Amino acid sequence: MENTKSGKKRSNIKIGLLVEIVEKHNQQNGELTEGFVKRILTNSKTHPHGIKVMLQTGEVGRVKHILEEEEEEDFELDF
Repeated sequence: MENTKSGKKRSNIKIGLLVEIVEKHNQQNGELTEGFVKRILTNSKTHPHGIKVMLQTGEVGRVKHILEEEEEEDFELDF
């Protein structure tokens, strides 16, 4: 199932979200790096090439894909 959330909208990006980014030195070859968002570096609401983030591992790049986060709704309990 493909995720329809865009990496070009800042409102779709949250701290701790699992994403794939392209780092500056990989823009030509398109190599993606997977990781969890530590910081959101783009201040504008949107960016045509993707919102720039820092991953927990320190890599910086623009979000190309937002990967499914499965745990978010698993913790809701009905009482």
